[in-house]
Amino acid sequence: MADFIRIYEENPNSKAINTVVKVLKQGGLIIYPTDTVYGLGCDITNIKALEKVARIKGVKLEKSNFSFVCSDLSNLSDYVKQIDTATFKILKRALPGPYTFILPGSKTLPNPFKKRKTVGIRVPNNNIALDIVKQLGNPIISTSIRDEDEILEYTTDPELILEKWDNLVDLVIDGGYGDNEASTVIDLSEDVPVVVREGKGSIEIF
Repeated sequence: MADFIRIYEENPNSKAINTVVKVLKQGGLIIYPTDTVYGLGCDITNIKALEKVARIKGVKLEKSNFSFVCSDLSNLSDYVKQIDTATFKILKRALPGPYTFILPGSKTLPNPFKKRKTVGIRVPNNNIALDIVKQLGNPIISTSIRDEDEILEYTTDPELILEKWDNLVDLVIDGGYGDNEASTVIDLSEDVPVVVREGKGSIEIF
């Protein structure tokens, strides 16, 4: 049975955030709100938790394309090769926001991702997600919780999410209704930005 915890995005309760962080540090899986759809996440440094997420999604961990959710761009060099000024300007302009940026992976990536040439970086414009990552002290891995329903691709109601994921995760955060449009994915790993998926984030700024 998953815990269900209400956190308000305007002013996240630090005690509630600490509870979430404790679950993550113990290798737990959480479902949490972002500035787009709700995400399934765990601590990037916990291999067992990462493997659980991969199992749930039915993918091999090494081949997964989970995003790294960061609280800002300050720790980027831990996961991404040195980027040029033009790329950094794009990131600064768009983040925090509803984008996932594909960037060249560095040699210091966590073990399961060592062979990756690229990584997806996310800094969502959502105080709950940002506070969790800040408190944890490192990124969380994230993947959207998709729905089998062909009309509604993403569940937006936290109570319905709890009903569906109750036995698969340790904690579900109720941060209000989520969006049903995923992030815009931009590949910045080559010389020219490439829109991989158009989602909530406007591509006009590129």
